[in-house]
Amino acid sequence: MALLELQQLSKTFGARRGWGGRRVAGQRAVDGVTLQLEAGETLGLVGESGCGKSTLALTMMRLCEPTGGRILFAGRDITHLDERALRPVRREMQMIFQDPLAALNPRLSAGQSIAEPLVIHRLGTPAEHSAQAARLLERVGLSAQDARRRPAEFSGGQQQRIGIARALALQPRLILCDEPVSALDVSVQAQILNLLQDLQAAYGLAYLFISHNIAVTAQISRRIAVMYLGRIVESGPGESVVNRPRHPYTKALIAAIPPPDPTTRRADEDGLWDDAPDIAARPAAGCAFRARCPGAQPLCESVTPELRTIAAGHQAACHFA
Repeated sequence: MALLELQQLSKTFGARRGWGGRRVAGQRAVDGVTLQLEAGETLGLVGESGCGKSTLALTMMRLCEPTGGRILFAGRDITHLDERALRPVRREMQMIFQDPLAALNPRLSAGQSIAEPLVIHRLGTPAEHSAQAARLLERVGLSAQDARRRPAEFSGGQQQRIGIARALALQPRLILCDEPVSALDVSVQAQILNLLQDLQAAYGLAYLFISHNIAVTAQISRRIAVMYLGRIVESGPGESVVNRPRHPYTKALIAAIPPPDPTTRRADEDGLWDDAPDIAARPAAGCAFRARCPGAQPLCESVTPELRTIAAGHQAACHFA
């Protein structure tokens, strides 16, 4: 049984009843996403900014209410649980955010930020909270004495370590990592990725690792799902998706990875040189990627491609994959 399962999950913003009872269509940020995440594994979710990755994470956490579909956690349907019933589930699912400084309350010390989930869920005494915060600070590579310092006194990498420690405070089974290294220097990114892998091995954590950088995602993820304008267009084992991509959008993301030698140019370079389209401009029918695809055919204008199996465990939503 999967730890987390999404079944045709959708999220639409702005849908409402207009004058005369007419329904005003909204913007569908997440469009029928189906995913599974096993206990202890890392699933990477990649795509350009604005493709719906963060909205998907917020929706599966029930921080945004889903418009359609189902969310199952450990086999339990949590899609429509009320706040009281959802509270114990929230202890099992935590989040690490993109901007570590913005995610921390500037008025709280590092120790208070880490202990805050324990206070909210009424677990333990104040003395136990302080001891737990000190232990977690040391576990993520900081010092117990750092508990007294405020977030602004730390570097970006140290702030993210505090965010990771806070996510660990409730001993969750799943952590959603929303662009956790994109705001950090390259050398610090490697340190944080290594820390996440060490913690996964130690605690048996499952990660949903969200990023726009497919190269970074491949370093940490066993499986990768590629998202474009609210839909999954390719998914499969990380090695297969990166080395044998089947969807033209995935190929473009890989072509955008800078080569080791900046003076050289990739022979297979076919990157995306235009800006990502607005999700509101997504066509009602046909392939949403066709306007940017070098291999688009007339079929792509009329028939929406569905995810289909291309190889063992590898799926792609392309008529010509």
